[in-house]
Amino acid sequence: MSVDTEVGRLVTVLLHRPGAELARLTPRNNDSLLFDGIPWVGRAQEEHDTFAAALRSRGVEVLYVATLLAETLTIAAARAEVSAAVLADFRLGDTLRERVAAHLDALAPAELATTLVAGLSRAELGLEGGRAGLVHALMAPGDFVIDPLPNLLFTRDSSVWIGPQVAVTSLAMHARARETTLTHAIYRHHPRFAGTALLYDPSLEHLEGGDVLLLAPGVLAVGVGERTRPSGAERLARRCFAAGLAHTVLVVPIAQERATMHLDTVCTMVDVDAVVMYPNVASTLRAWTLTAESCTGPAPFLTAAAAAMGIDTLRVIDTGLDPVTAEREQWDDGNNTLAIAPRLCVAYERNVETNAQLERHGIEVIRIPGSELGSGRGGPRCMSAPINRAANGLSGTLEYRSMS
Repeated sequence: MSVDTEVGRLVTVLLHRPGAELARLTPRNNDSLLFDGIPWVGRAQEEHDTFAAALRSRGVEVLYVATLLAETLTIAAARAEVSAAVLADFRLGDTLRERVAAHLDALAPAELATTLVAGLSRAELGLEGGRAGLVHALMAPGDFVIDPLPNLLFTRDSSVWIGPQVAVTSLAMHARARETTLTHAIYRHHPRFAGTALLYDPSLEHLEGGDVLLLAPGVLAVGVGERTRPSGAERLARRCFAAGLAHTVLVVPIAQERATMHLDTVCTMVDVDAVVMYPNVASTLRAWTLTAESCTGPAPFLTAAAAAMGIDTLRVIDTGLDPVTAEREQWDDGNNTLAIAPRLCVAYERNVETNAQLERHGIEVIRIPGSELGSGRGGPRCMSAPINRAANGLSGTLEYRSMS
């Protein structure tokens, strides 16, 4: 298992099929849970199934978070680890914490996995009267004892493979912080990942996978802004240098806005020397260049990237054809493509002009629906965590046997 670039032929990918956690979203809580709307759950699942089928049709092995998590929770140490993270929530209070602990202990691994993702309401806990203490008594029936994780759909953010090591990240927003507890447990305890070195962990400075681009072997770009802190970028760079996983890390400040929450909302790779990029920022993005010995800059991002990659220039394919279309399609994740191989990517079908631009530049586009999936502000790249890519774009296979 190893990932050295954004465009090497995709062999294995980690997805999360949306489920009951999306049904927890209401007009009252969708903002705090980081969704811009209330998705139609059944349609979102259909769209996600189409995405997974498109990947499989090109020979990609698809793993699911829910399956891996349920298998991981058959291991006592993993079960204790994720339960402790839930019970550490200071909002519970001691009495309710004891009741929640008993409830979790009684669940089978698959049921526990579902609860950890979908959440648990006061009504579902099934306690009456004052037996669960003051906190429970003052909660409304629909209040969450365990918060749901609707953003787990965007598996890119909670882990990033860099070479043969995996960085389990530190998510900045409270609504997402517990996602990495689950990812961390899977990578630490599931036999599929036995012996994998962990490059980063959730206790460190904020760093999110959507901000990390593997431009070329040994060359990373890390966006800093709303989600990833400069200190997180520096920590990742130092660890990559120490492990021999990178020789250059470009740190790229981006606007701290919802529309540009991650670097991959404005730029993703579609070929070994080409990016699809939001034109409003193409000429303004700057990069600081980090090596083991120095920190220099800033310089224009595209110039610094080409120099670090050892190429003359990085080809840029614009989002849309005009400023209005570009802004609309950037908002609808037109930039957020997932490369399956060089010059082959998956994109939302709704970004008509951007997809046409890609094809005019020789990029094959696999179009998928995303009207409901996009309500969380994420596209195909956001919804996928590559675990294995073949070097130099070559094909590869990796067999997976379920623990069950």
